[in-house]
Amino acid sequence: MVSPARKYLQITFLVLFFPLFFASSALAWDDVGHKISAFIAWQRMSPEARNEVIRILRKAPEDSQLSTLYMVYGPEPEELRRLEFFMIAATWPDIIRDREFPVRYRKYHHGNWHYADTFWRQVDGKAEILPNADEGGEAVKKLKEFDKTIRNSSLSDGEKAIAIAWIMHIIGDLHQPLHTSARVTDLEPKGDQGGNLFMLSPKETPRDKQLNLHWFWDSIVNRVNPLKRDTCDRIYIQNLARRFMARYPYSPQFSRLGSFEDLQKESFQLNPKSVYTPDLERFRPPSAKYTKNAYSLAERQITLAGYRLGDLLNEVFGKK
Repeated sequence: MVSPARKYLQITFLVLFFPLFFASSALAWDDVGHKISAFIAWQRMSPEARNEVIRILRKAPEDSQLSTLYMVYGPEPEELRRLEFFMIAATWPDIIRDREFPVRYRKYHHGNWHYADTFWRQVDGKAEILPNADEGGEAVKKLKEFDKTIRNSSLSDGEKAIAIAWIMHIIGDLHQPLHTSARVTDLEPKGDQGGNLFMLSPKETPRDKQLNLHWFWDSIVNRVNPLKRDTCDRIYIQNLARRFMARYPYSPQFSRLGSFEDLQKESFQLNPKSVYTPDLERFRPPSAKYTKNAYSLAERQITLAGYRLGDLLNEVFGKK
């Protein structure tokens, strides 16, 4: 029998979170997470790297509509407009999911570039690695390709602009543990699609109103610390980012980025011990303890993604 307190928690969870579910579909860290990582990267970047990255992003192909995200005119100083452009560029690979712009969608959207899944089975709280299926995602492969693109002096700025936007986004994606995971169970013999098939809402919930584990992790920052009506988006992101950086200060050892394969493996290792914990149950909202731990881990991962992105862009575009 469900206790009154537990029942109240479930009702509160559904009432508070359903509107957010409809407002945005499940994306790897929602736009808040990606913007925070971009803000942190911007703090790490040298003036030379900032100038070159912004210059290149503004050379993006016209049909990508990436360069149109830059506000040429406005009351704010140019440096703030450059920062806001940089932050929203990190969300461009999610913006182009919109099918209402079919030319842009068909040419630039690639759903399987957002993840690189390891297929695994949970045995006694540990991961038993299984052979990867074809649908494991291409995030690591594309990161390696885009990294070569931005380092190739013979390629156009337009090609590099698209590569930079994808690098900004994929690095953020891969720091979300469920973007590296396909857990295999008896219910999901082909993997749970990064927690998308792990339902948190009651069994009788209509399909179009169901909440899943992937959504829970993607949107956790915005749910725990929502934007207040009297705060603009940039200040909201800035305040969260500075709080994250204070909690997880930069150090070369902390932010060191080896290979992109190493990044995927590092993020995947968080799944058996921090995501699929013993207290996590299907068809029930996660506990307050689980939510607190998940938020703390999200803070760390988003901050780490920002530091690593900033270091990478400094390496390529900073003063030699």
